[in-house]
Amino acid sequence: MSNDFAQQWTQWHDEHEKRRADPHGFLAITGLHWLDGNPQRFPGAPGEWSTGPDGVVVTLAPGESLDGIGPGEHRFDPIPERGDITVGYGDAKLEIARRGGYDVLRPRHPSHETLVKYLGTPAYTPDEKWVVSGTFVPFEEPVPVTVGSVSEGLEHVYESPGKVRFTVGGQDLELTAFNGGTPGSLFVLFTDATSGVTTYAANRSLAIPAPDADGTVTLDFNRATNLPCAYTEFATCPLPPAGNKLPIAVEAGEQLPR
Repeated sequence: MSNDFAQQWTQWHDEHEKRRADPHGFLAITGLHWLDGNPQRFPGAPGEWSTGPDGVVVTLAPGESLDGIGPGEHRFDPIPERGDITVGYGDAKLEIARRGGYDVLRPRHPSHETLVKYLGTPAYTPDEKWVVSGTFVPFEEPVPVTVGSVSEGLEHVYESPGKVRFTVGGQDLELTAFNGGTPGSLFVLFTDATSGVTTYAANRSLAIPAPDADGTVTLDFNRATNLPCAYTEFATCPLPPAGNKLPIAVEAGEQLPR
């Protein structure tokens, strides 16, 4: 393994760990509260919360406030699927989000024990053999793919532009891909033979840079990461789509949290 490769991976992993331990990141979430038409109070947040076709509503009592919002009724604009709004509350933040067609409230407090006691995430020693070349094979038209969730009864729908095909140890493999966070990029959710043994059982995620003009892609499994559900019960993470269970042991990337 070259020094440059190891240094680049270490820098990437350190930055990823720093983001994960952000004072208002998902390790700071203290509850997952499902909103409906009935105004309710929830621990870690002021006011009574409800939702409807016109968006989420909070009614703050005298003496209660959020950033720039005083007592009385305040309505937030409707949130798109997988979207969110964040408002401040003292040293905390309140996340209002839409997941699987439902509006949720998740307070994020820097003092939450999951964050305070976080000891880091171990990973396999980076190995260049797990940097694999593959081919992106697009569908004629993007296909909506419904996947399950770690939150019982919840489903997510992602648009899949195609599949990624690659070979490891003489085995031809493929994964259904979803659109990534930057234009043209992709990501895959997968499990493998290490899942539930040395890696998180439900899923891992791998970001893939945009394919070259000929469809060539690079899968660097050293950068396979855990989703929030590996750390907190208040996550709504998607499960991998059918067919994304690899029959090999991907001994690369992040392992079970400490």
